Amino acid sequence: MADASAPLPNEPVDEFERRPVPPSAQLGFKSFVGQYAGEHTAGTELMLGPLFVAAGVGAADLVVGLLLGNLLAVLSWTFFTAPIATRARLTLYFQLEKICGRRLVTVYNLANGVMFCFLAGSMVTVAATALGVWFRFPMPGLGDLYPNSVGWIAAALGIGAMVAVVAAYGYNFVARIANYAAPWMTLVFLAFGLIGLRQFLDVTHTQLHSVADFWRLCDTTIWKGGAPLPGQVKFTFWHVLFFAWFCNMAMHIGMSDLSIFRYARKARYGLASAAGMYLGHFLAWIAASILYALQVHQDPGNTAVLPGPLADKAAGITGLLCVIVACWTTANPTIYRAGLAFQAIFPRTSRYRVTLVTGMIVAVFGMFPAVAMKLLDFVALYGLVLMPMGAVIFVDFWLFPKTGLAPFYAERSGSSWNWAAAAAWFATLGVAVWLVQAGVTQIYFVSLPGWFIAAAIYFAGSKMIQRTRLTTVPAAP
Repeated sequence: MADASAPLPNEPVDEFERRPVPPSAQLGFKSFVGQYAGEHTAGTELMLGPLFVAAGVGAADLVVGLLLGNLLAVLSWTFFTAPIATRARLTLYFQLEKICGRRLVTVYNLANGVMFCFLAGSMVTVAATALGVWFRFPMPGLGDLYPNSVGWIAAALGIGAMVAVVAAYGYNFVARIANYAAPWMTLVFLAFGLIGLRQFLDVTHTQLHSVADFWRLCDTTIWKGGAPLPGQVKFTFWHVLFFAWFCNMAMHIGMSDLSIFRYARKARYGLASAAGMYLGHFLAWIAASILYALQVHQDPGNTAVLPGPLADKAAGITGLLCVIVACWTTANPTIYRAGLAFQAIFPRTSRYRVTLVTGMIVAVFGMFPAVAMKLLDFVALYGLVLMPMGAVIFVDFWLFPKTGLAPFYAERSGSSWNWAAAAAWFATLGVAVWLVQAGVTQIYFVSLPGWFIAAAIYFAGSKMIQRTRLTTVPAAP
């Protein structure tokens, strides 16, 4: 019988899908700085930044909320994800297979892969808006759900093929591309903000003589609060904080980035995520907000959130290239994660080929602008769907050895379906959906109590299951 842990023949890159990453393949701190800066300084920031303005957020709520929320995200990567990743050195999917069993993890991998395909598809959508400016084909608006031109469809297919090829060549190649692109992209996003601010001063005939003058402009003209645009949720400080913290919940508290940090030599490399959070989810969101606020200030009827035209108006061809490259460097690791999820369902199938097929699925998703136009809600939803299994991994890895329970239950018992993990996942999602539907809380806030609910259900369920099957499950060492 073939060794399932051995690399498949004819794979161009060995990604250690079913065995720990060896020391020879581990990477230094700079690889993760570039990768996180490249992934999170994305073209979609030109989608998310405007949505804060559309949500009627105030200046102080935005700035303080982003500062604190992004700090919580960095700490989550550093203290939740990276320590487990650098000890186990397994992909999220193989580690969950050991905990949950083959059948349950197949359901999870399918959900995980599809959600990442939708997320990467939104990157393709945003990049296509840049090509739309370049080639002058019709583009969808804020409320559109379907593709509206042949040019739009062709652009999505072309960008999807490009990102699929890079992702298929493995994490090392993905990180290298991000390291090359990140410094330039950061400078362009900074330019977006400064150019937008300069244009704001011109159209409002405002002069800045002090920090107080600058803040007055921000508070009364750019992020002036008030009612949101039609169809948008009103955002407060708490919305901003929790959104900044949990928009990447699937990656840190949800543990998807075990697949990334398994390559890190040390757990403290989790701090590299700060490059993405403060260059992308702080600087880039603010810069994009300024551009969109300027657009609405000049024409209150023009509420379309189209990153391509925004970037073109601010920086011309350089802005359009930045949107395309930024979406590319973000879609690359997202498709890489999705490819690992789908390949885990078919472990004897080439990851390279699976990732290429995944990239084309992403291209098809990218044709439909619905996800990108509702990106604030979608990132909250996909984090919620994937979060409970992060709690399962955390409890299994840290608490079980200390409480006499056996980690990696499915592997030890030969079970293909860990009912404790299944209950934690499905029950948590059920409770969360009920809380949101009943109006008790909004989707942006429900994931925090949801994590503790999932952890408690998994621990209690595992204690019951393992107590009745002590003869088949060896005690934890």
